[in-house]
Amino acid sequence: MSDKPWQVFDLAEIRQKLQGKPAEYLEFLSVPALNCGIYFLAAGSKDMQSHHDDDEVYLVLSGKARMRLDGAERDVGPGSLLYVGATTEHSFFEIEEDMTLLVIFANMPG
Repeated sequence: MSDKPWQVFDLAEIRQKLQGKPAEYLEFLSVPALNCGIYFLAAGSKDMQSHHDDDEVYLVLSGKARMRLDGAERDVGPGSLLYVGATTEHSFFEIEEDMTLLVIFANMPG
């Protein structure tokens, strides 16, 4: 949790804190309204996440994969910006290149 009214982050510095696991999430900001993190998926790895209780946005910073959202599928890559509503089933698959994503969770009240 942060008690500062503003912060500046360096994505390169945050990426350096990743431990090199095939699938890894590193949260770097947690405030009452939202959480932000970096999600890394190595090429060929399996995305093990399930649906979440909060809305979220993904920004693909690097890498290529396919994304499944409630049964629909599409290719995603650098610059893809994805909104996933709370409780929506979703996952990345056919991860062709190491992927790094910025993830923003909107914390739902209650």
